[in-house]
Order: sequence, then structure tokens, then C-alpha cells
Amino acid sequence: MTLKNRIQSVDFLRGLTIVVMILVNTPGDWGFVYKPLLHAKWNGLTIADFVFPFFLYIVGISISFVYKAKTPDKTIYKKIAIRSLKLIGLGLFLNAFLPYIPFVESWEKMRIPGVLQRIGIVFFVTSVLYLNMSKKGLMILTAGILVGYWIWLGYIPFPGGDTPTLERAANNWANYLDLQLLGTHMWKPDYDPEGIISTIPSIASALTGVFIGEVLTSSMLRKHLRLLGLGSLLLGIGYIWSLVFPLNKALWSSSFVLVTSGYATLILALIYYLTDYKEISLGNMFTYVGSNAIVLYFSSMFISKTFYLISVGEKYTIHSWLYETVFVYEGMSKEFSSLLYALVVIVFYVVVAYVLYRKRIFIKV
Repeated sequence: MTLKNRIQSVDFLRGLTIVVMILVNTPGDWGFVYKPLLHAKWNGLTIADFVFPFFLYIVGISISFVYKAKTPDKTIYKKIAIRSLKLIGLGLFLNAFLPYIPFVESWEKMRIPGVLQRIGIVFFVTSVLYLNMSKKGLMILTAGILVGYWIWLGYIPFPGGDTPTLERAANNWANYLDLQLLGTHMWKPDYDPEGIISTIPSIASALTGVFIGEVLTSSMLRKHLRLLGLGSLLLGIGYIWSLVFPLNKALWSSSFVLVTSGYATLILALIYYLTDYKEISLGNMFTYVGSNAIVLYFSSMFISKTFYLISVGEKYTIHSWLYETVFVYEGMSKEFSSLLYALVVIVFYVVVAYVLYRKRIFIKV
């Protein structure tokens, strides 16, 4: 089993993650979406809540693949920094040029955090940690991040002595500090799902991926069994922890890190078992998408936002005209029409991914 094949297995999971991400982000009508494709309002998990932690987990696996045999030097650090800055820059570009929130009209209200920004930060920090710390040190650090974050958010009082909560309010630590540091540059006035403070435990999501990457690149036999065991362990600890520190994507709670990483590991174990151990072909669709994951995600967001902003006549935008003209039919539920729109968008990007793959075009950010 070569490293190339193992990366292809991870590409499959990466591609699956991006496909679900596009599905979640591009419904025909945000007012009519099946509940599993919407994020949990606060505590809890839906399909949509798995997408981002899965991607950061895969970032960690990729870091272990790429830097396993590397000796850190100025050249490596420069490449890591440049890639991180590119990701952050692309995210800020999306926020500034095509803002998420219609009332954003100036720099004073432009959102600063975002998905690509968090990926860039997490990639940088995790890469540097991996290059400079032992496996044992990384495990201790990961545990320290998760436990420390729990104690911080749940038990350390605010200045003045007020008791913190884990509710969606100004008196949870994540929102309190984001408001102090970001002010009006947040997704919503009461929280930002990619805020500054919740980025800290998201690094732990990538570090769990690093540990899984170490398993995949090891010489041990039947790696899928080790993955099954590790995934089950992460799930068990995560769900037990959720009894006192609820599963919460917006806060990126410690239990959320473990549960989402646990599910990602179990899914990867299944993919690994089928494709690498039993050598059963699952098709190449997700591999095509995974090979150009970032550019496809960026393109989907850019085009989607463009469609929302460009008017067609006085009544429609490009998006609303396409949706209502092509996908809305009498007798068909609005939820299904909205889902159908998203599925067609996915087909489009899969075709783009296929063309890029066949032409051996791999755009790395």
C-alpha cells in the first residue's frame, strides 16, 4: 500500500466533504431547506455541522502526509506561511467583494472571519506544531486545548465576577471576546461561527487528523481496525463529555471536536477498508472533487454570491430566476425544489472537477 494510494483514499473523503459542503451552502431557497441540511440553531448536530470539522480533520491528515519526513527550515516555513496567507486572502476577498450579509456596505461592517480564513490559520498553526513537536507532545497539547477550553468557557468568571454560560448570548466567553476584538466585523451581532476564540479548539480538530495520518502512513497491518477503534474511542469520550459541555459548532466545543473527529475516522475506516484493503472501486467522483477541493469550494461560493447580486429585470436575480423558472413546479414541495437546485449545482461542479482531473490540472492554494 503506497502513500499515493492512501492520499487517494483521503481525497475520496475530502471530495465527499466538499460535495456535502456545496449541497449545504447552495439551496434554491433558504426559506425551504430540509432540516438536516441546516446547521443546528445552537446545541446539537445536523449533517451540515459535520462538514467543516471533517475538512479540518482532513487538513490534519494531509499535513502528516506532506511533512512527515521533512526537516523544518526557512523554505518550508515560507511555503506554509504563503499558503496560509493565500487562504486567508481568498476568504477576505469573498467577504469584501461579495459579502454574506446584504446590509454590508462598508469596511466598518465587513465580516473578517470565515471558513477559508479559519482553514488558513489552522493549517499554519498545525503545520508548525507538527514540524516541531513529538507525537506525545502533540497528544498532550491536544488534550490540553480541549480541557482548557472547557474550563475557560464553563468556569472562569468574567471581569467583574459574572458567571459565564454556554448559551448564545454576550455572556459566553467566545462571543464576549469576539465582540471585544471584532466589534461589527462579525457574522451576526451575537456570535460568529468562525470567530477568533473558537478557532483555538478547531486546531484540535486538525490535530486529530494528524494522528490519523500517522496511522495511515505507519507500517501496521489492517489499519482499518485501528481506525475503527480510534473512531469509537473518540465518539465515546465525546458523547460522554457532551453531557457537561454540549455539542456545539458555533462554540466549537471540545465534545464537538471529538464526536465529529470520531465519525470522520469511522467513515475513513470504511473507505480505507473498501478501497485499499479489499481493493473495491467506489468510483472516482469524489476523488475528482477532492483533488481540487479549495478551488471548487471558492468557485461555488463566488458564483453563488454573484448569482444573488446580479439582477435580471426588476423582479429577479440570476439565482431567483433560475430557481423559480427551472426548479419550482406546482405540486412539488418547496423543500424538494430547493434540494433539486443544490443537486444540480453539485453535478455542475463534479463535471468541472472531472475535466480538471482528466487534464491533470490540480490547483493548489
